[in-house]
Amino acid sequence: DKSEKKRLEDVPIVQNFPEVFPEDLPSLPSTRPVEFQIDLVPGTASVARAPYRLAPSEMKELLEQLKELSDKGFIRPSSSPWGAPVLFFKKKDGSIHGPHDRVCKPYLDKSVIVFINDILIYSKDEKEHEEHLKAILEFLKKEELYAKFSKCEFWIPKVQFLGYVIDNQGINVDPAKIESIKDWAYPKSPTKIRQFLGLAGYYRRFIEGFSK
Repeated sequence: DKSEKKRLEDVPIVQNFPEVFPEDLPSLPSTRPVEFQIDLVPGTASVARAPYRLAPSEMKELLEQLKELSDKGFIRPSSSPWGAPVLFFKKKDGSIHGPHDRVCKPYLDKSVIVFINDILIYSKDEKEHEEHLKAILEFLKKEELYAKFSKCEFWIPKVQFLGYVIDNQGINVDPAKIESIKDWAYPKSPTKIRQFLGLAGYYRRFIEGFSK
């Protein structure tokens, strides 16, 4: 278990920013500079789906999470005519399961790549990486954005990211993706053909004459 092998206080630079890696969210964040709303087309009827049937274990988990979120002030009771059923899914760590690009904008494509909720910090050497890592952690702390320490990796010479393996030698195809392409079943429908071409085309930069 990676979370058992590493401790925040043992990681250089990171050890100075425990606020970015709380065990649990302390409170609601401050008001964001960007607010979102959904504008409805005039005359649109509200939609309220009936809840799905849940197993006893799922219902227990749901009630516990609702109570915890309510106690913290993250949610409140609502009588909205709109409603959607709860849907559980497993996260990679086995538990039940935006603004990063704006926050990291000064560093995007210079020392940082952001993809949804993933932040990749890259540098030429350890000294430069120390500066980059510190700068991003300061940004996250200032903006009250948090990370889960057990899901983070620091000071690594090689990383798998978006289907690529990146190290000091450059960018290469993730070997697991190569196996996926090699083991792909013979496509027997237009949809399956498009799916295969989509996966293979993602790596066209590595395949000479791919368009032929």
